[in-house]
Amino acid sequence: MTGSNEYKLNQGPEDSISAVKFSPSTTQFLLVSSWDCTVRLFDVGSNTMRMKYQHTAPVLDCAFYDPTHSWSGGLDAQLKTHDLNTDQDTIVGTHDAPIRCVEYCPEVNVMVTGSWDRSVRLWDPRTPCNAGTFTQPEKVYTLSVAGDRLIVGTAGRRVLVWDLRNMGYVQQRRESSLKYQTRCIRAFPNKQGYVLSSIEGRVAVEYLDPSQEVQKKKYAFKCHRLKEDGIEHVYPVNAISFHSVHNTFATGGSDGFVNIWDPFNKKRLCQFHRYPTSIASLAFNNDGTMLAIASSYMQEKGDINHPEDAIFIRQVTDAETKPKST
Repeated sequence: MTGSNEYKLNQGPEDSISAVKFSPSTTQFLLVSSWDCTVRLFDVGSNTMRMKYQHTAPVLDCAFYDPTHSWSGGLDAQLKTHDLNTDQDTIVGTHDAPIRCVEYCPEVNVMVTGSWDRSVRLWDPRTPCNAGTFTQPEKVYTLSVAGDRLIVGTAGRRVLVWDLRNMGYVQQRRESSLKYQTRCIRAFPNKQGYVLSSIEGRVAVEYLDPSQEVQKKKYAFKCHRLKEDGIEHVYPVNAISFHSVHNTFATGGSDGFVNIWDPFNKKRLCQFHRYPTSIASLAFNNDGTMLAIASSYMQEKGDINHPEDAIFIRQVTDAETKPKST
């Protein structure tokens, strides 16, 4: 099933995997949040689980603040920070409904959470304490940080662009250019724009600059669709992760495939083999040499027998991730 350039992590979660996130400063540490109510820290180099800590309900997202502190939130609506050296928990605060997204913004040194309570909250990681609550038009499904800007995707196909240095008003209110529910948004490492995916096998490449000239460059494309017995099956695109060096990106879908895309030449660079079940989350490590792939059934067909949840670590090469010069 796995080749020499790929292996499965030992001691993975015992239920669906909600997020995989690599450390921003080292290549080998990976955080994993799960519906089994845990957040786990893996050393992918030695394929060992270093530690795990518990929430009282399924965990929907996690993020590194720095190499020794993780933040996480989920269905218990509690935001936790965990010291990975001392194995100590702190409950920083709560939302009024489950926390769906947890991200760190290094430019402004603030943690950002998005919730189904229709709010984004900022948190000062030094104290740690709440640093503001900002109402969104609908439930928050996904968010991403681009420099000092925050891109929020909500229910109702809305996209909001906020300035984390001045949260007094929304910089831009947009509607998704895709017709179906937004599943994931990730900002380009060059901070010029973002990629948005939907539940209906499509991805949009968008730019933040509202000028007409720049907006002309945006486009969308179909992906994660399979023809079986002459019928096209269309799958949700659940996960996006950018390669920090090349500005190319990987997508993962409920078809069990991972694709890598070159957004500049509008080409697919490669497709990996099919994984046992849906791709729930993806993360490149900080130097783009490894991709963590969460193969985890997402209840698309209800409570049925399904392959075990697993995280695969794949070593990737420039041939798979670098734009082809034309």
